[in-house]
Amino acid sequence: MPRMTREDDPEAYIEAFERTVIQTGLDRGQWGHHLEALVIDQAQAAYRALSRDEARDYEAVKAAILYRLEISPESHRQGFRARKSKEARRPRGLLQALRDSLNKWLPAGKFERVGVMDQILLEQFIWDLEEDAQRWVRRHQPQTSEEALCLAEAFANSEREWGYGRGSRGMKEGPTSEGER
Repeated sequence: MPRMTREDDPEAYIEAFERTVIQTGLDRGQWGHHLEALVIDQAQAAYRALSRDEARDYEAVKAAILYRLEISPESHRQGFRARKSKEARRPRGLLQALRDSLNKWLPAGKFERVGVMDQILLEQFIWDLEEDAQRWVRRHQPQTSEEALCLAEAFANSEREWGYGRGSRGMKEGPTSEGER
């Protein structure tokens, strides 16, 4: 298999790598090591940051590379929603690009109807949060709306505890009169 280039789509490259090593019958314990020899730049840096044990686990190698390259269900969701582009695109190509992004955001077989509904709810919930909370929750990449809720509540509690809420100017809010103490 040829070495990855800067022009390659990292996700498509990894998929092609997986098909190739399956066809050649390479022992799965060797996949991570072989992938490391083929990837470049940030993908290679992600591999080098792994411990020896993690580097032997192909799924850990793949996850580290995708994480370093910021390829996640969230990035695919954003790609799906931001598909409108100025480039000339034929309707068939547009629909295929949308299908590809949607399948990477919500893979078939991974979600049933309730799961799809929760992913849409998760997206809207995060979108409707205040900007600071939104950034913090996104950074933690929740997989469900309940996970996002826990993160948002933890963020709000932290803001209250440290007094960084809206309008507090960094000062912790406290009682203002004798009767409130």
